Amino acid sequence: MSNEKSSPQIWSSAVILAVLAAICTALVAITYRTAAPRIAANEQAYLEQSLAPVLAGLSYDGKLSESTLIIPAPHDLPGDAAVTVYRVFADAQPVAALFVVSARDGFTGPIKLLVGVAASGALTGVRVLEHKETPGLGDLIDSSRSDWILQFSGRSLGSPEVSRWAIRRDGGDFDQLTGASITPRAVVKAIKETLLYFETHRDEVFARNTATADAGAEQE
Repeated sequence: MSNEKSSPQIWSSAVILAVLAAICTALVAITYRTAAPRIAANEQAYLEQSLAPVLAGLSYDGKLSESTLIIPAPHDLPGDAAVTVYRVFADAQPVAALFVVSARDGFTGPIKLLVGVAASGALTGVRVLEHKETPGLGDLIDSSRSDWILQFSGRSLGSPEVSRWAIRRDGGDFDQLTGASITPRAVVKAIKETLLYFETHRDEVFARNTATADAGAEQE
């Protein structure tokens, strides 16, 4: 008798649990659909906020992330993965290209950089997006920790000459960090490689009829 009584109770509990699970799933789905546009808007705002510092003082049309180019590997830019480039225009004319590249030779790992290059080939600014460098030493490449990264604004392949694109310890023109040379060396190298790529592929970077560059395939 006890088994016969417990069986309906088990089925009843199972049905209740199934109904509750279905309700919870529906609530999660509704919440996601409701919040998704707001999340996307917040992510977009954060992206725009992250890109803006390397374009201080420049006038441009629309949002910085409206014209995006993906440069697939292999390429001559820093890093082994595909590179995202945010192209900036004013009255349909190129203003700047913002490269998200990775300096491979950091002291504790890759250093993700945002390198802004004006249509003229001069740097509009450089910022560190991600890194794992040593606190108090290598992390001084971050603009929130020091003004070291600001020394690149306005520089180009002609200022200084290509051969001088190195830290002072290596015979170059750029300041290093006290107690740290590997980290700034990696950053300078990555910026130089980005400028060299831009000089060679400027027209391809600013071509507006495609979201994916063919430069990587052409170099194979």
